[in-house]
Amino acid sequence: MARAVSLAACSGGPVAHWLACSQWLSSKQISCRLSAFILLTGIYFASPLAWADNEFRISAIPDEAPTELIRKFEPLAEYLSQSLDRPVSFVPVTDYAAAVEALVSEQIDMAWLGGFTYIQAAQRSGDTVEPIIQRAEDERFQTVFITQSDSDIQSLADLKGVDFIFGSPSSTSGHLMPRHYMAQAGIVVDDDLSIAFSGAHDATAFAVAGGRVEAGALNIKVWEKLVAEQRVDTNKLRVFYTTPEYHDYNWTIRSGLSVETRQRLVDAFLNLDPADADQKAILDLQRASRFIPTEARFYDGIKDAAIAAELLAAP
Repeated sequence: MARAVSLAACSGGPVAHWLACSQWLSSKQISCRLSAFILLTGIYFASPLAWADNEFRISAIPDEAPTELIRKFEPLAEYLSQSLDRPVSFVPVTDYAAAVEALVSEQIDMAWLGGFTYIQAAQRSGDTVEPIIQRAEDERFQTVFITQSDSDIQSLADLKGVDFIFGSPSSTSGHLMPRHYMAQAGIVVDDDLSIAFSGAHDATAFAVAGGRVEAGALNIKVWEKLVAEQRVDTNKLRVFYTTPEYHDYNWTIRSGLSVETRQRLVDAFLNLDPADADQKAILDLQRASRFIPTEARFYDGIKDAAIAAELLAAP
């Protein structure tokens, strides 16, 4: 049974971040955080009958703090409800795997996935889920590698022997593609580094900023947002490597969705107009200039990288 929790009231990062970074917390702190998580768990996937018959359910991989995801996706849900002429709800999930499972088991109708989680969902569903739309920025996505400004690290080759942090194990921009480019630079990640997983891109930046690790890799858009909002100090942190471009995030629909609903969704995203103040606000929250159609073949490179890294079984 895939579970979804509403963590809008939490002050910390995603559950995956809390658990992955538990080495930095005392036993008492871990116990308190887990207790808070249990108390906050109130929404769960049981069966489609548990939802309003006409409700369209969307979710997203938790690649940022839960409060940020709520802030980003609730206005989009309201906009989509007008286009679909039915209620649309945003359902937070506990981790990347839960988003995949919820989509594949048709507990939700559409999910915001990274390239790698889309590939996982496609494999799990027998290629019956379908990516339909992405931001224009997602066809030319990148990862940044960061370290503290006074660090001796200047290139990927300098990472041997350091403490390094990724985002989620299932993250495209926070794990798979950084690992891919590190391998191309001659780094054997599991042998040459001491690695940890933060669970989310913003948590990765904060871990490096706090000196918990020497370097890390994260989504370039989250990095740019953190810099713009002055949540990281670029006098203390710097980017030392930016990857080549690759396809990443997309909105993927479940198997069996009607042709009419699919088209309404595509039209709704394509019609978002930056000249309209309300719609521009939605685009800005999504960190999108505009949305464009996408299709499964664009993610073949992600699939190949995942198989090469032994993070995905070969077909």
